[in-house]
Order: sequence, then C-alpha cells, then structure tokens
Amino acid sequence: MNPYVVPGLVLVVLITVGIGAYGLRFARTTSDFLVASRSVSPTWNAAAIGGEYLSAASFLGVAGLILRYGVDVLWYPVGFAAGYLALLLFVAAPLRRSGAFTLPDFCQVRLRSPLLRRLATIFVIFIGCLYLVPQLQGAGLTFATITGGRYEWGALFVGLVVTANVALGGMRAITFVQAFQYWLKLTALAVPVIFLILQWQADGRPTVEPPSGPVFSATTTVTFSEAATLNLPDGSHTRVDAGEELTFAAGEPVPDVSSVDDRRGADWLLPGGDATLFATYSLILATFLGTMGLPHVLVRFYTNPDGASARRTTLVVLALVGLFYFLPTLYGVLGRVYTPQLLMTGRTDAVVLLLPEAALGGGHLGQFLGALVTAGALAAFLSTSSGLLTSVAGVVFTDVLHADRGGGSVRDFRVATVLAALLPMALSIYVANMDVSRVVGLAFAVAASSFCPLLVLGIWWRGLTDVGAVAGILAGGGAAMGAVLFTVLGPPLSGWPAQLVGQPAAWSVPLAFLVMAAGSLLTKGRVPGDIGATMLRLHAPESLRL
Repeated sequence: MNPYVVPGLVLVVLITVGIGAYGLRFARTTSDFLVASRSVSPTWNAAAIGGEYLSAASFLGVAGLILRYGVDVLWYPVGFAAGYLALLLFVAAPLRRSGAFTLPDFCQVRLRSPLLRRLATIFVIFIGCLYLVPQLQGAGLTFATITGGRYEWGALFVGLVVTANVALGGMRAITFVQAFQYWLKLTALAVPVIFLILQWQADGRPTVEPPSGPVFSATTTVTFSEAATLNLPDGSHTRVDAGEELTFAAGEPVPDVSSVDDRRGADWLLPGGDATLFATYSLILATFLGTMGLPHVLVRFYTNPDGASARRTTLVVLALVGLFYFLPTLYGVLGRVYTPQLLMTGRTDAVVLLLPEAALGGGHLGQFLGALVTAGALAAFLSTSSGLLTSVAGVVFTDVLHADRGGGSVRDFRVATVLAALLPMALSIYVANMDVSRVVGLAFAVAASSFCPLLVLGIWWRGLTDVGAVAGILAGGGAAMGAVLFTVLGPPLSGWPAQLVGQPAAWSVPLAFLVMAAGSLLTKGRVPGDIGATMLRLHAPESLRL
C-alpha cells in the first residue's frame, strides 16, 4: 500500500475540520447557517462554487468516461463549464435580488403559491440526493481502490465527516472549506499531469490509441471481480471466473470483455459511434441548462451582497471551472497508454487514482503523486457533498420542519442536516456499480427539466402563473424524474427506448417549457397582482435603491 496515502487523507480531513471549526466562530444565527448572512465576496464565493461544483463526476468520472468512450464524451466537461454562461446571462443577478434563502423561497416570492413551494421542495430534495449519491459512491470507490477495504466504509466515512461539518458550521464555515478545496483539487491534478506528460515524452510518445485497439505498456496482472467472457484478438473466446487472475505481457493487445462497454480504435478517436445525435443534443441540453437548476449552486448566489456581486462571481467561476476541466481530459487520454487494464475490469473511474504510479512506477515520486491525487479526490467528495447537504438541509429546515416560521434555532438546522444525509448515504451503497458521471448527468437532466424553465420564465416573463409553473414542473421534471428512477432501478433497455430514457433532457426540457407557457396562458387571471413590483425588484440595480 502507498505509504503516503493515509497521512495525506488524514491531513485533508483535519484541515477540513479545522477550517470548519474556524468558520464556526463566525456562525451565530440561522442566516449565517443558511446564506452566510449574504456577506461573501465574489472572489471567495467563486472559489467556493468551484470547490463544490467540481465533484466526483468531474474529478474521477470525466477522466473515466474519456478513457472508456473517447471523444464523444467531451461534451460532459464542455457542458459542465458552459452551464455557467447561461447562469450568468439569465439567472445570477435577479435571483440574488429576489432576497430568497432557497429555491422554494423564490417560488413563494415570485408566484405566492404554497403548492408550488411544496413541489419545489420535493424536487430540491430529489436532485440534491441524486447528486449527493455519486459523491459518496466516488468516496467508496477511492477507499476500495487505494486501501483494498470495503466500498461501504469509504462512502459512510465521507458521509459522516460532511454531515458533522455542515451541522456544526453551516454555510459560513462551508464557504471557507470549499474555497480551500477548489485550490487543493486543482493542484492535485495539475502537478501530477506535468510529470505524466514528461514521462510520456520520455517513453517515446507511445500511440494513445493504435488502430487495432489499446495494448499493455508493461506486464500487467488483471483480477476479475465478476465472471466474464474475453474476446481475444485471434477471434477466440475465453471464460474467466470471479476472482481469477490473468497476466498479460507488454505489447499484448487488451482483450475485449463481454461485461464492459467501451470503444476501440477509430471509434474511440472519432465522434459518433453508437451514440445518436439525439443522445448528444440531450446531453448538451442537460449539462448546459441543468447548472442553473442545481440547488447547491443556486444557494451560493444568495450569499452575495447584491446582484452585481453575483454576476462577478459567475464570471470568475467560468474561468476557474474552465481551467480545471482541461486536466481530467488529459488523465483519460494517458490512461489508454498506462492503465488499459481498467477497460477489462470496468473500473475506469479509478484512472485518476492509479495513473501516477502506473506511469511513473512504484518509487517515491509515483507514490507521492498518487497520494496527492487521492487527497484531491477526497477534497472533491467533501466539498461537493458539503454544498449539496447544506442546500438540502436548508430546504428541510424551512419547508419540512417549518423551523423558520417560529424563529428557527441553530439546533433545528442541525437536525435538518442529519435528516437530509440519511437517504443519500443509504442509496450510495445500492448504486455502487453505476458510472459516477452517468448518475450526475441524470441529476442535471432533472434540474434542467424542472427549475431551469421555472427560473427563466419566472424571471423574464410577467405572464407566468402558479398553475402553469406547477404543470410544467410536473410534466417535464416529473418525466425526467421517472426516467431517472427507471434507469437506476429498472431493467436495461436497448434501441430508441434506451436513448429516450437514458438521456431524457432533449424531450423533457422542451416539454416543461411548453406546458409551463401553455398553462400560464390558459390561466392569465392568476398572474399575481403585484407582478410589476416583483419584476422591478428582480431587475432594478441595487444602486437605484428602489
């Protein structure tokens, strides 16, 4: 076992808890716990948003998808980053000017509908839990990969650390923690990739993807966790049992495994493949529009002092996120050279963790850089999980426990935090084998089909009514939610049904907009009487002091 890993992980946890404890000194009121008393500067807030947004899907999942599927999945990092452009243009400043604490609060401010507020609460909890699960899943994967221990212990450990940190310090403390963890994650990927590229150069720049498919760069022993059939290059087939080990010499082609879906040769290098244009456009819609519907991202804009600060925050986030997403792509590409065995085991999400030692050897440099990326992975789980849990706990506090109506105490927020953490921790054990980025992509689809139409129409169209909003969320968001549940819990599909259910955003987002607009036009009499004052509040600069 790498001797640097455990000290590195312990150091990250101690720093996280220490910064959280420091932030606790400034957290005294429920406003501190919910929105940090709306006093976070754009620079701090941008780093904190980068810390919570760059999740396990970004740190591990993007590299794993590129290792497995190639060029086609570059839309994931592009969409994840570009989503902030839509957020900047349509949502950031007006949302901050609304004065809301949570998304359900915004529904109440804009449309005065208790029913819509309750529906928004359900979707915030669903999206938050769905997004939180892959963070804990990634933690379990990292723990199992690095230590050889049980997946469940890693997921539960991170869940408990995050729950304690959020419950004790709330948004005020989490802001400091997430800002630190963004820079840790960036360093953890940027420093090793410099040495990896130098090693690739020193090895004579081996071809990333030979025409016949990947080959082993060194003698490699592969252990199979489940029974499978190997399709060998000569056309023969070999059956392997769970727990069986096979050793391959350097230069041997990597056999195709029946239980693992991947792409080889030109299919890996060229766009298209088995994916249809429908699936591609659906993924773009989900990631580009889903960002503005993610509760843990939106709640951070409530912490800015004013709308102008919210816009500046978004601009800085665009730069920070764009810089980060260049790095996982390089890990996925170099993984085809140095860790092709992951294509046989299906554990491609582990490429970031295993690549430094695989490429640089088991010496001190390889071990140290391996420990560094592992520490960065832990930071990814902790920071994103903290933001998600804070946003869900805020909604549980205000709309499930209704603690805000009686003045609400800090103790009530801590109870809400514990309640919000229980379900994701249980679900993370059930979906242990799903691709991390795939699960996150489903959360984006639900967010894009529910809160994106609500926010865009609610901020920019005076004619939106509560009936139209409820109908649109139920139609688009409900359809996307059903597709997610079927994907996670139902039997596997093939053909067009698999495309429609696996990537629902291309039809669920237009459906939500259409139903929301049509429902509002049919119920024009339900437009709030104070709509003029509300829209002025959302769009007038604070400098006018209206």
